[in-house]
Amino acid sequence: MNRNAKIFFWVIWILMALLGGNGVIERLTMGHRLAAYTSYVPWGMWVAAYIFFIGLSAGAFLLSSLVYVFGVHKLERIAKLSLFVAATTLVMSLLTIWFDLGHMERNYEVFTRPHFHSMMAWMVWLYSAYFALLLGELYYALRRDLKKLSADAVRDDDRKLKRLATIGIPLAIAFHGGVGALFGTVTARPFWNSPIYPIIFLVGALLSGGALMTFIVAALWPEKDEAWEDLLRFLGKIVLGFLLFDLLLDWADYSIPLWYGVGPEATIVKYVLFGPFWYVYWIVHLLFGVTIPAYLLSRKQDAKSIGIASVLVAVTFFAIRLNLVIPGLVTPELRGLEHAYIDPIGGHLSYHYVPSFFEWQVLMGVVALGMALFYLGQKYLPLMQTFNNREVSK
Repeated sequence: MNRNAKIFFWVIWILMALLGGNGVIERLTMGHRLAAYTSYVPWGMWVAAYIFFIGLSAGAFLLSSLVYVFGVHKLERIAKLSLFVAATTLVMSLLTIWFDLGHMERNYEVFTRPHFHSMMAWMVWLYSAYFALLLGELYYALRRDLKKLSADAVRDDDRKLKRLATIGIPLAIAFHGGVGALFGTVTARPFWNSPIYPIIFLVGALLSGGALMTFIVAALWPEKDEAWEDLLRFLGKIVLGFLLFDLLLDWADYSIPLWYGVGPEATIVKYVLFGPFWYVYWIVHLLFGVTIPAYLLSRKQDAKSIGIASVLVAVTFFAIRLNLVIPGLVTPELRGLEHAYIDPIGGHLSYHYVPSFFEWQVLMGVVALGMALFYLGQKYLPLMQTFNNREVSK
């Protein structure tokens, strides 16, 4: 990263940290009063950000498991970095959904007063196990580079890493597929009630997490040699494959309700495609998140094109999560329900929702924190070592 890029990065980060810090203070002191929620729309952008960040975490973790479980040596250079990115984005995800809670101080009750039939409770327990597993993997992956170990100790750490990563694969599939199941089991919301959602969430995690890792490697890797270029091309092929698979699932999820064009599912799909926020799907997602990246990844093989395509996929994937959460809430479950109640001043309860500036501020604060954690990690931990450095450490 050149000097001008570093200055630009720091200016952006400082602005986000200041605005985000102010939003977090307002959230802690004023609750949800500045959020754009209504009685009909209890979830908003923070829930979309939560499932976006948790997908990044699951995708980055599963990428590391290709090394520690399946022995894909081509990805060995980024295995430790993938684990750290998975841990960082997990913290961002849990912090975002914590801010969304009506009573943040009661979060511990999911452990002290559990409801074993609650999908949300199972998600919290799985996240806790996943976070502990990530810390364990990071410990065994990094300590050989932080202190001198014998060859026997390194082999023992490798065995422990493989065991933990093997446990982590079904755990990551369970918790992120479970997030899809959390939405899919809400029978009162036709747009969400689909058995394909767990698969959609898993593929989305692999796509967005893989794209984020590819961008980090393209933009921040310290040694841009021939092996780095080969690794980038390999990662670009992975991203392209999952991009096309995700597009296929997207087509299946939308085309079937539209085939006959009747029913609540079709109404919501039409809202996504042709409603007031049509540009989120057609421009942000389909143009910048699919068409341009697919062109760059299929026609261009240079590092710059792969990096641009990957960051476009990773960032614009947030639009997919917005188009999942918000449209499922802004359409009345019964026709005319929005007119069923009139408040004392003569107004109707509203299904309209647009995130407030306050909500964007809190999200900026979470992103600024994640960027700070990543900066500190890559500065003080051996996350981006070359093959030669690792061989010397052994």
